[in-house]
Amino acid sequence: MIESRETLRALYPPGKERSLKKQIGHLDKHCLRFVALSPFVVLASGSKEGLFDASPRGGEPGFVQAPNSTTLLIPDAPGNNRLDTLENIIGSGRIGLLFLIPGVDETLRVNGRARLRDENSLIEKFKNEKRVPKLVIEVKVEDVYLHCAKALMRSKLWSAQSQVERTLLPTMGEMLNDQTGIHAPPESQEQMVERYKADL
Repeated sequence: MIESRETLRALYPPGKERSLKKQIGHLDKHCLRFVALSPFVVLASGSKEGLFDASPRGGEPGFVQAPNSTTLLIPDAPGNNRLDTLENIIGSGRIGLLFLIPGVDETLRVNGRARLRDENSLIEKFKNEKRVPKLVIEVKVEDVYLHCAKALMRSKLWSAQSQVERTLLPTMGEMLNDQTGIHAPPESQEQMVERYKADL
């Protein structure tokens, strides 16, 4: 059982100079380009009570806007209305982001302070979205760094040969029926996709 930082550090060599120095406090030209090309970001947040959540968000490339080198704006698209991430932001004011670009094995990590904004001036920035958001998550950037390609290379995430046939899993409705005990009428994968399209 590893229970102290000292015991943990004894297992690993010190971090390499480049991996430590690559952490910066703003979005430089490379980070801004990464965000502009990314259609997918994972939002990691935690509550004051120590409950944690990671939530995927997607849109057209560049759906997350960067008005300057220390600010990101994330539109809140329609979802399941659990609001785990949003409630965590209210409670802790902190967030971690992981940006991905299809076909690119490197990722971009951003940590910072977050708050929920619903002013018309900010909502207006996303007026061209298919669904105009009710609010925008504003992130004040504190730490930024590019993450190496190893994890995505190991997983072969973007390889066509790594893709899994959807039929290897039950439909979402079937899995939720089993997990919740709520037995809604069966819905095929194709029917679910059609139903989702209205909220994309």
